[in-house]
Amino acid sequence: MKIKDKSSLVIAILIPIAVGTLSALFSGNMQIYSQINKPALSPPGILFPIVWTILYILMGISSYIIYESDNPNKESALRTYALQLFFNFFWSIIFFRFNLYFTSFVWLLALIFLIVKMIVQFYRIKPIAAYLQIPYLLWCVFAAYLNFMIFRLN
Repeated sequence: MKIKDKSSLVIAILIPIAVGTLSALFSGNMQIYSQINKPALSPPGILFPIVWTILYILMGISSYIIYESDNPNKESALRTYALQLFFNFFWSIIFFRFNLYFTSFVWLLALIFLIVKMIVQFYRIKPIAAYLQIPYLLWCVFAAYLNFMIFRLN
């Protein structure tokens, strides 16, 4: 990947990190995760900020690749990217602040749909940008499993 504009790359990476950070701040007591009943495959709470930081960096790099492309469909793809960031932002607020486990599960399913749509759009523009989103999709599918099981157990 040839970097055309380093400041645009930095901004592209900072946008999803800022979304995640603000979401965590507005989510309130995220310690609730240690207090609720969880399924057997639940990772330790300390793993979440590490994984999300990596995913946000990959998301930012991916969006930068699309932003720098000359493809006429990039605006549509970046709108889908922004919409999935919106859904990403509100998921943890719904889950942690309001403890609405079923609602957050449905919200997460909508997010997963948007991620798949975004990956398809990115793939048509620059396949590498789509590939960088695969870990995010897989993590959200795993999160949906956790979310659904937490709903069932609590």
